[in-house]
Amino acid sequence: MKPDPIFEPGRLGSLSLPNRLIVAPMTRISATPDGTATAEMAAYYAEYAKGGFGLIITEGTYPDTEYSQSYVNQPGLATKAQAEGWRPVVDAVHGAGGRIAAQLMHGGALTMHNRFASETVAPSAVQPVGEQPPRYHGRGAYPVPRALNESEIPAIIAGFAAAATRAVQAGFDGVEIHGANGYLIDQFLSRHTNLRTDMWGGSLANRLRFAIEVARAVVDAVPAHIPVGIRISQTKVNDLAHVWAGGAADAATIFSALDETGISFIHVSSHLGCGAVFDTGLSLAGLARRHAKCTVIANGKLEDTTTARGMLIRREAEFLSLAKAALADPHWPNKLAAGQPPVPFDPGMLAPDGSIGSTTAWRAAQGQ
Repeated sequence: MKPDPIFEPGRLGSLSLPNRLIVAPMTRISATPDGTATAEMAAYYAEYAKGGFGLIITEGTYPDTEYSQSYVNQPGLATKAQAEGWRPVVDAVHGAGGRIAAQLMHGGALTMHNRFASETVAPSAVQPVGEQPPRYHGRGAYPVPRALNESEIPAIIAGFAAAATRAVQAGFDGVEIHGANGYLIDQFLSRHTNLRTDMWGGSLANRLRFAIEVARAVVDAVPAHIPVGIRISQTKVNDLAHVWAGGAADAATIFSALDETGISFIHVSSHLGCGAVFDTGLSLAGLARRHAKCTVIANGKLEDTTTARGMLIRREAEFLSLAKAALADPHWPNKLAAGQPPVPFDPGMLAPDGSIGSTTAWRAAQGQ
């Protein structure tokens, strides 16, 4: 029998991983109100290492004490104290034989709670579509954000770099920049949320500038052996139907430009699955592989193992990330290797909210 490509070892930058399975970042709103990671979070992340995942990417952590916090009880890497709070989490994962990367996230216009600011900011004063998700304690429409002054943008970029430095000091094995799903970096990239006429808006090259500058700043801020990547998507958490207006041409520009920043990987998120896009015969991850030399991680309904293996065999991605499937069963890799069925995802795992406590209570109720 041929070896299962899912369980072949691989490299993410200088990081050796035992298989091709990665835990995708998932919002868990389980830190303390001041953004400090908890013992509950340490146990939660360590369980994925015990379950066989090659790499764990944390939930989005906010990088500054200005406008970046997005959710109630969201963890941060904005201060030295918050970084120290992550150390027991990292140690627990390492103690279980795993590896863990920190995701850095600025919510921009999709912010639902920020203890540092009473307003939201974005590239332009465009109200986000959709409504705030109740599972993260949101209610009603998103407010209209304030358009950032050009003078404010360099400080936000510097905030990402400083948080990346703190992540390394806390012992993280890698850093991912959240450039997907409709949050601030994606708001700069999207034409309908970026109406600017300065160097940060207008053409695709200008709209992409913020993502490029953040990526360069983070790469420059961390030691060379620490892999740095960026998560990219077409779809948004508040707009699952969104596609890039320029289609395959936009993909070529975006992925090749990001690759040139020196990042180690591009993490392609596809809410609707890894089907072919833009009549190219390739998934969005496959287009990233075509236009970038760095490693590509695919995400989107890859609990279907036929699809997952196909992505690897066709070389549309080198690694696969799981979100709902990983949330449902932290031991998904070990069960797959043993031929055992994993626990399927159930929406009740995120009720009444998206916290770790809700998932733990669901499992207890099911006798797990």
